[in-house]
Amino acid sequence: MTGKGKKLPKLEGNLGDGSTLSLSSLQGRWVVVFFYPKDNTPGCTNEAKDFRDLYAAFQARNAEVIGVSRDSVRSHANFAAKHDLPFPLVSDADEAWCKAFDVIHEKVLYGKRYLGVVRSTFLIDPSGRLAAEWRGIKIPGHVQAVLDTLLSVPTA
Repeated sequence: MTGKGKKLPKLEGNLGDGSTLSLSSLQGRWVVVFFYPKDNTPGCTNEAKDFRDLYAAFQARNAEVIGVSRDSVRSHANFAAKHDLPFPLVSDADEAWCKAFDVIHEKVLYGKRYLGVVRSTFLIDPSGRLAAEWRGIKIPGHVQAVLDTLLSVPTA
């Protein structure tokens, strides 16, 4: 899924508390979906904590934040509890979300090639259309840039 204005696919995902989240249930609100490679790794932890620290500002703008990785529901529950994450984390074990947003690409680590999640963030408008996207991001300053983009959009 790429391209500003594109309508989102219908997606559901399991959360760490055992419930299910449907992306369509959030229509009428802004939604920030951030994809990250793995729970409890340094970069992913810093990114999640940055979203946590600015979560109230996103909420004040009628936006929900959702984290997505291929980790298990149990891993997400532990990750969220350990770092006091106030937003849902979707377990995308079947890669449906990752494929819909086209975030799985070939990566290289220590000379070995593998398919992995490319750190990416998507801003979805209240009508369920893609408003902005960031791919292959660097963590410092990224969450603030997403918030700044959201704040720059005129309110209805």
